[in-house]
Amino acid sequence: MKLKDSILLGIPVGLIGPVIGVLVFYFVNFSTSNISNFFRMAAAQNLLSPLLSLCAVINLGVFFLFIKINYLQTARGIIISTFLYGLLIVGLKFVF
Repeated sequence: MKLKDSILLGIPVGLIGPVIGVLVFYFVNFSTSNISNFFRMAAAQNLLSPLLSLCAVINLGVFFLFIKINYLQTARGIIISTFLYGLLIVGLKFVF
């Protein structure tokens, strides 16, 4: 079964990548503490925006993967979701 090349596929793929990155970071470094304590501590120390910035880089690899297999619409969806993460990161950095 071949995946359909669409923006609507790329957006969730691009949104899931950084979430997986944050979870991997949590399990590698803070697995002994509760995940809610991890997010509370990261928010208190203003580490959420840098953490999300690093994890959004995962979308770069996924983007190039879909470019390589010629799924250009899906790659556009990944870029859209990366921009959404960018807005979230700016909001976390300057608003909250």
